[in-house]
Amino acid sequence: MRTITKGTVMRMHNPPHPGEILKSLCLEPLGLTVTQTAEALGISRKTLSSILNGRSGISPEMAVRLSIAFDTTAESWLNQQTQFDLWHAEQSRKQLRVTRLAA
Repeated sequence: MRTITKGTVMRMHNPPHPGEILKSLCLEPLGLTVTQTAEALGISRKTLSSILNGRSGISPEMAVRLSIAFDTTAESWLNQQTQFDLWHAEQSRKQLRVTRLAA
């Protein structure tokens, strides 16, 4: 699979789940526990744990919560989730039964 960006073709790679990024770049450097972080985000430990372990994705609302808590942008979290989801969808491209409509 290739991604076209401003006329350049770039090969996609296997992007990490946003939960991995959250854990390694936000929680661990700040010494935060799952409980502390869940409370600060206003969510349950179970919900946060599911994200951190890659079982759940980042929703738009969660992206906003993360952007407020960690002084980032909601778009950055959603872009990470989109890249992760798209890469995994591309892995099953050959199994999709789709008829080409464009030339």
